[in-house]
This record gives sequence, C-alpha cells and structure tokens, in this order.
Amino acid sequence: MANNFTRFGVMIDMSRNAVMNMDALKDFLLHLEKMGYNCVLLYCEDTYEVDGNPYFGYLRGRYSKAEMKEIDAFAAEHGIEVIPCIQTLAHLNAYLKWNKVPKDCNDILLTDDERTYKLIDDMIATLSECFTSRLIHIGMDEAHMLGRGQHLDIHGYETIDVLMKRHLARVNEIVRSYGFSPMMWSDMFFRGWNKGGYYTTKCEVPKSAKDAIPEGLIPVYWNYYSLKKESYDDMIYNHRQMADEVWFAGGAWCWSGLIPHNKYSLKTMLPAMDACKENKVENVFITLWGDDGAECSHFSQLPALLYIIEYAKGNTDEADIKKKFKALFGIEYDDFMEIDSPNAICGVQGTENPSKYMLYSDPFLGFYDYTVSDGVGAEYGRMAERLLDVAGKSEKYAYVFRSAADLCSVLSRKYELGIKTRKAYTENDKAALAALVEDYDFVISATEKFHTSFSYQWHKDNKPHGFDVQDLRIGGILLRLKSCKARLLAYLNGDIDKIDELEEKILPIGKAEGMPLRSNRYGDYASPNVISH
Repeated sequence: MANNFTRFGVMIDMSRNAVMNMDALKDFLLHLEKMGYNCVLLYCEDTYEVDGNPYFGYLRGRYSKAEMKEIDAFAAEHGIEVIPCIQTLAHLNAYLKWNKVPKDCNDILLTDDERTYKLIDDMIATLSECFTSRLIHIGMDEAHMLGRGQHLDIHGYETIDVLMKRHLARVNEIVRSYGFSPMMWSDMFFRGWNKGGYYTTKCEVPKSAKDAIPEGLIPVYWNYYSLKKESYDDMIYNHRQMADEVWFAGGAWCWSGLIPHNKYSLKTMLPAMDACKENKVENVFITLWGDDGAECSHFSQLPALLYIIEYAKGNTDEADIKKKFKALFGIEYDDFMEIDSPNAICGVQGTENPSKYMLYSDPFLGFYDYTVSDGVGAEYGRMAERLLDVAGKSEKYAYVFRSAADLCSVLSRKYELGIKTRKAYTENDKAALAALVEDYDFVISATEKFHTSFSYQWHKDNKPHGFDVQDLRIGGILLRLKSCKARLLAYLNGDIDKIDELEEKILPIGKAEGMPLRSNRYGDYASPNVISH
C-alpha cells in the first residue's frame, strides 16, 4: 500500500442479518483488489461456526469453518489479508437469546464468570484454525451497561473502567495463547472519564485509561461523523498517549436503510484521510456497517470506496478518479452516484434516510408525516425513471438500481399518502378520499413489485437467512395498507362513522416541519405502539 499506509482495508458487517454468500463475497474481494485494498475484516458477532457451541449463529447464516478457510485462501491468492473481527463483551444479543452462557444485562456477557471465558476460548480456537492472519479484532465497544446487571447482583458495584481492565486482561491472555495480536475498538477507554462520551478535543488522557490497555494491544479509533480534520487530529493525538500503534476505522455510509450515502462518506472521510496521513497512522479500514437489517447492497458503495482509497494514495484529481471508476467498473461515476438520490431530497446532503422510514410509515398513524413536503412524491417518480435509465447502462449492477427504482416508485405515491389522507379526512372531502383509493391500490402493487426486486438483490448478495425479517416488514406494511384501504372504504360507504387515527393531529418531530431526518430503527418509525417488549 502506497503513501505510508501498511494496511488499507474494508470491514464488512456480517452480523445484522445479511451474511454475504460466497460468490458475492469473492466478487466483492476482487473489486477491492482492483481498487488497491489489501485487507478485509469480517465483522461477525455470532455468524461464524464455533466448535462445541451449536447455538452460536444458529439459523443465522453463519460461516462454517470450511467457508472461513475458503475465504481466507481466496483472499490470500489476491493479495488480501482477512482479519477476523468479533465481539468478546457486548453486541452479542443474537447469541445470548439462547441462554447458553450467562449475561450481565442487555447484550453484554457476564464478566468474571468462567463460562464466559470458556466461550471466548472456543471462539479464538476456531478462528485460529481458520485464518492465517495473526491479527484479530476483539470488539468490546459500546458496553454501556457493563456491571449494571447480574454482575452487580453477584459482586456488587464496580466502575466500568475497573471491570473493563480485568476482563480485557483475561481476553488478551486467551488471544495471545493462540498466537494472535489483538486490537479493539477504543471507545470504552474514553467513556469512563469522559462523561459517557467518546469523542473529545485534544486533552491529557488519564493514567487509569492508559494503564487499562495491555502491552501490545492496538486501540482502533473509529469515527464516521466528523466533517473537520481537526476533530480527527485531536482524537489521534489522544490515542497516541495510550499506545504507540493506533489504527483508524472510518466508514462508507451504508447503514441507514436500502440506499447508501456515498456523498456524505466523502465529506467525512476525506478530512479523515488528511489527518491519518499527517499524523502517520499506518493502518486504516473503512467500515460497512449494516444497522437495522443490512438492507444496502455493498456494491452500491463502490464510488465512495474508490474515491477514498485514491484520495488516500494522494490522488486529488476528481476527473482522474472518475475516469478510473469507469475503467474499473464499466459505468460512469456520476451515473453510479445516482444511487444516493432517494435520500437526497429537500436539499439535504447529510445522513437523513426518508427513503426507508417513509417506506414503512403508516398512512393513518403517520407521525413521521411531519417531515413530509408537498411535491416530493413527484420527485420520487422522476428518480425512479433516472435509476432505471442507469440500470440500463450496466448489466452487472443493474439489479441494485432496479431495486432502488422500485423503491422510488413506491414512494412516488406513498411519501405523501398519509398527509393527503389526513387532509381530505379533516376537511370532510369525501371525493378526495375516494380518489385516494386508487393511490392505495398503486402503492400496494408497487410495494409488491419492490419486494420482488429487493428479494432478488438480497439473494444475489447474501445468504437467505435474514430476509425473513424483510418479509415480515414489507409484508407488514402491505397488510397495513390493505387494512387502511378497507377502513377508508368502510368510512366512505358509511359502515363506520369515523377513522380514529385520523382524528388526531400530527405533532412535531425532527428539526423542522417538512424536512427529512435520520431514523433507522424499525421499531421507532413503523408504529408509535409497542412492537416488541
């Protein structure tokens, strides 16, 4: 890797329901090789086989030992080091549901319990057999409630930093015994003394935080949010007080629904790359998270991934980067960037994701309708046409654009369906309500078509496991649309005298009326009622 970077890689989230199938993963690795990436981290919370633990990754599409060995060998043939990236403290809710090991609370393993360390030993033993790299990422981020559950009941109160230090020492001992050199997310080294927060300006890091890091452990500073180079400079400075070797993890935004944020990825990562180069950070990887269902195809992030690595190499000539993109992938860079458009409405250029939450927005309850502006539905109709045009320019990536186009087709009528329904009902305009019945029919048909194209995209990229969640979500909104239409007809026919949900006024949500926001938890936007408890 040129320009002072030893490793420049990508971390692929295989734990939020989408586990890439072997054909797609190998193809993606070839794409990374062409761009110049030389390492990949497979982020697997429980989605990998662990000897002696049959419930680990059970029914979740986990990689078998044979598959992990095949991935490792294939990547090595193409100059790519595969580094296992796991969790050894928190983020293990999918496995903890089976009650096979004790938990502290939430998604956190019970520390100071030998059953926990037996599981971790089994994990590391299996991974040691499957991967040739002697680097391993042990996770340990965002354990906010560590020591507040069963550990508190058994052992009494201890501060998080004390528990982290003791648990990390045990995990480090296990990892070292298999010849691995560990790295871990660094946020828990800051939260204990930084009022629960991670990011801070340049400061003197407390001795207790420095002492918590075992010799040789590599802290990984992660940041996908900052727009200013100085923010990255400050945190790298803070990390360097804790360890000589620091890695940086950035992000290509793909975890806010079905559509990526390539443009925003560049807004954050270009200053990050400047800071890494200036501060001589030698190892960098770009995360591809999959929050709340991992709906976004990783092939849709190709523009950001190429631009970031070219910029890291010192290439700041945008025209040249675009030319290389066309040469590598057979499609114009600017055409491919149309994939961002379903979220780029009302002039926003951040991480807002209206294309996801308005897909699932309930037309009667409609509490996210406060974010809707008139005329955006027609804009989505035009987007659908443009995306279909791009699909026709690339046989290889057409399926990604067709899925996005079908999503926009749904939103061309559904985006404003709730506010139109409520307005006509409030004004007692039954003619307008009757006319909206056709809109409900269109949205139901368009949603069924979107389900078909999205199912194709999912199964082309991923193992089938996890699409059951998409079936439940899309099937749920389909049935709800049919239910709302039936009650609308009942009201128009005089079978019911009112529609209770439409009697209520929509209250403010977000920063400003008519402006989209970012909301990426299905349980938050699908209904104000309790979905799971």
